[in-house]
Amino acid sequence: MTQHIELDVGGMTCASCAARIEKKLNRMPGVEASVNYATEQAAVLLPVGTSADDAIAVVEATGYSAELRAAPVPAAHDAHDAHDDHGHDTHSHFDHDLELLPAATGPTDPRARRIEAIRMLTRRLAVSTALTVPVVLMAMVPALQFPNWQWLSLALAAPVAIWGAWPFHRAAWMNLRHGGVTMDTLVSLGVLAAFGWSLFALFLGDAGMPGMHMSFTLFAEPGSGADELYLEVAAAVTVFMLVGRLFEARAKLRSTDAIAALLELGAKDASVLRDGVEVRVPIGELVVGDRFVVRPGEQVATDGRIVQGESAIDASLVTGESVPVEVGPGDAVVGATVNAGGRLVVEATRVGADTELATMARLVEEAQQGKADVQRLADRVSAVFVPIVIALSAAALVGWLLVGAGWEVAFTAAVATLIIACPCALGLATPTALLVGTGRGARLGILIRGPQVLESTKRVDTVVLDKTGTVTEGRMSLAEAVPADGESAADVLRIAAAVESGSEHPVAAAIVAGADASADALPAVESFAATAGDGVHGIVEGRLVAVGRPEWLATAWGIRLDRPLAERLTALEADGRTVVAVAWDGAARGILAVTDAVKPTSADAIARLRGLGLRPILVTGDNERVARAVAAEIGIDDVRADVRPAGKADVVRALQAEGRVVAMVGDGVNDAVALASADLGIAMGTGTDAAIAASDLTLVRSDLLAVGDAIRLSRRTLATIKANLFWAFAYNVAAIPLAMLGFLSPLLAGAAMAASSMFVVANSLRLRRFE
Repeated sequence: MTQHIELDVGGMTCASCAARIEKKLNRMPGVEASVNYATEQAAVLLPVGTSADDAIAVVEATGYSAELRAAPVPAAHDAHDAHDDHGHDTHSHFDHDLELLPAATGPTDPRARRIEAIRMLTRRLAVSTALTVPVVLMAMVPALQFPNWQWLSLALAAPVAIWGAWPFHRAAWMNLRHGGVTMDTLVSLGVLAAFGWSLFALFLGDAGMPGMHMSFTLFAEPGSGADELYLEVAAAVTVFMLVGRLFEARAKLRSTDAIAALLELGAKDASVLRDGVEVRVPIGELVVGDRFVVRPGEQVATDGRIVQGESAIDASLVTGESVPVEVGPGDAVVGATVNAGGRLVVEATRVGADTELATMARLVEEAQQGKADVQRLADRVSAVFVPIVIALSAAALVGWLLVGAGWEVAFTAAVATLIIACPCALGLATPTALLVGTGRGARLGILIRGPQVLESTKRVDTVVLDKTGTVTEGRMSLAEAVPADGESAADVLRIAAAVESGSEHPVAAAIVAGADASADALPAVESFAATAGDGVHGIVEGRLVAVGRPEWLATAWGIRLDRPLAERLTALEADGRTVVAVAWDGAARGILAVTDAVKPTSADAIARLRGLGLRPILVTGDNERVARAVAAEIGIDDVRADVRPAGKADVVRALQAEGRVVAMVGDGVNDAVALASADLGIAMGTGTDAAIAASDLTLVRSDLLAVGDAIRLSRRTLATIKANLFWAFAYNVAAIPLAMLGFLSPLLAGAAMAASSMFVVANSLRLRRFE
């Protein structure tokens, strides 16, 4: 028995910090932990006998703070807080985020802490920049070097090197106390070394003499002595590092706001009917069973089922689906969608953390906490990176001294090596792309379960599609009732509906609805039983009645259709109808045809899947003629018909045995095993909880076009991750040798290091424009 907890971790400043915490947690007996630098969270699996307090204590003993993470619950915000009148996302404006904190935000809220940290970092950067600019100008332009200019330069640079760089110094010291080194160690060493050299030159060398002048070069020159100042290096590197840290912090806040944006979509309050009177109550007071009114233009307060009224529901804020959907009594509606038409009365079916909006937020959060295999490689590199860089810096210093190049060349190479190294880019490469990709997917109604899903989408070459509810509307309706000779259509339908009233199958629902009578008006059914994928039977008015597939009646009951019924069945199936036979007293009494219209976007969706290099296969429990009629309509030539629910998983496994990488798309309980068996399970969000739980990708909107969108987004996100990692590795492989060989000054090294992290984050943020 294990316990899964999530921790908010404070104090991490680079990927090396996350690697250290993860290593410490995983040393605990039986504990499995994954620490994500970008989300500042730790996912921890605790064995029996180990508590959350034990894990928190280990994190704190490593030099960081930790606290249990609260579960995401929809916030009470009006839709206009998150969107303008045109539906545009106003939370993308970062300054607006800084000014408008959620009212419920407390002092321990991670988002509030991040925003406050960004404010402090912004102030530190502004002051440091104002002091650094004249220092750099005096060092670069000899004409500005008036008598004793170097002492003014010291007065301006000292606050920057000490106070401006204090976050790096403090983190380096805290890590050193716990026996560790991180990115902050490299920055702190570089800044203090440049500042210390300058103090030595001013007070013990010749740099403090009146009339001292210094020419600016990007590369150190052999033979230079202790009369050179590095104040501009200490100050400018600090500013570059602060710029990189601020850019990184703002990007992380933006990318993790996907969850906050989802939860803020909901309505603030609802008009609940109490004894026939409308009472306005906060959304948090709603309970299951409450009936509330939704007027035109208002948001649906929570998930529910319409009990009165007809309208069109605009779900674009939640699912990205642009076309409003017509709804009426009995239809389910999702919280945060907008009533675009008439007055509705809705009965709440799910509230609070159980709503679809909260479920979406949990799925996105779980995905953002995961790590891909490529990220684990980057984490292992980051864990040993800093000690190696310090050793290489020392080697550069000693090497240049041994060849007689002089102290300044040796010192410049050593400091540049310290500053140029950038494990932050490695640590940010995967999480930032994953954060932005999953966040963008959530706004488009695409929920990605985790980074391993991205790697699966790249390899998939075959898509297996369930028919009902996936390719078709999933709302069957009775098309025709055909009685046998001597029977009436009304009687055949009435008796069949009585038996089918005990079933939840879509065909059964269509037959019952077609009988145009409530369940109370139908004859009672006794000894009801169902055979999965075949049919149902029971006793109605003293007669044993069976309703199901004609093949099932023939094999299990020995009942066959007469020629007129068989000929009519063939014609109906050729038109794409699903046909069931009705029998009692040992003879076939008629057939019932139901139809399930193909979704208008299905044919276009199949074409797009082919454009992605995927081979579509239609799998259905319907017979061959019906299946092929539907397949021909949407452009699929590979059809697997007469497949029982358990057989769908067998189809997937058979394709895998042929060497294919299979994606399965479905929405029903009988699809769950196949979804779990596939290399990539894709559940339509309108489907069952079992199907969604077994899937890797969940599509909130019931549109097959979203399958292609999901695969494109996943592949784009994976490509971004790989590009980020390539840049991060290539940057370090190329830059560190150049610094050691003296081709880079510390000033250039600082700028390049900040630029590398900014490049990785900016490249990831491009995913926000995915359409």
